[in-house]
Amino acid sequence: MYSESSVPPDIKFCGLTRATDAELALELGAAYVGIIFAGGPRKLSIDHAATVLARVPKRVKRVGVFGGQSPEEIASAASAISLDVVQLHESGDPSFVSALRKLTSADIWCVLRLSRGLLPENSKAIAGMADGAVLDAYVPGMLGGTGVPLPWQELAGGLDALRSTRLILAGGLRPENVARAISLVAPDVVDVSSGVEADVGIKDPAKMRAFRDAVRHASISTP
Repeated sequence: MYSESSVPPDIKFCGLTRATDAELALELGAAYVGIIFAGGPRKLSIDHAATVLARVPKRVKRVGVFGGQSPEEIASAASAISLDVVQLHESGDPSFVSALRKLTSADIWCVLRLSRGLLPENSKAIAGMADGAVLDAYVPGMLGGTGVPLPWQELAGGLDALRSTRLILAGGLRPENVARAISLVAPDVVDVSSGVEADVGIKDPAKMRAFRDAVRHASISTP
């Protein structure tokens, strides 16, 4: 178990589709708010995303989640709605990341999609070239983990190579399990989407508050 003296990880509420949910995320102290451009039922247009993010202040980082777009398309979207972070769900390719860096000043987070709790072979390389490494579950045919939890205890001892960059923990987090995930993994950011929803793309205020409270009171430290 980790020390209770450490600062808890930042919170990212992702998959936002309504301005009211974004505003509650701000009220709850989220450091990041996320919009999906990668496909699926939470995918938004640029215009819709701009509406959702309209009242997000500069102190809160805007994250756009992408998959299948070219570097030029990603950079264009990042510029249009002033994204602070672009999160790549498909490409951990160094040449892709390099091309994207030339087109945008936004931070780049690369997603590591874990199958059976195993880190991909290119994990260390990705950590070395990205501003953040997102741990999520691999689900065949899907870009995201669709709410599938990761085996946190199995992962806990094998993440040292990723701590050279910002470590973002996603994958099935909910109010009732996030404290344990934090205690085992000690991430820099916890990323939640479906775990605080009332319906697809619609956040549940009570679950969002419960998630924030669980993170705030979690026992953590850096290993």
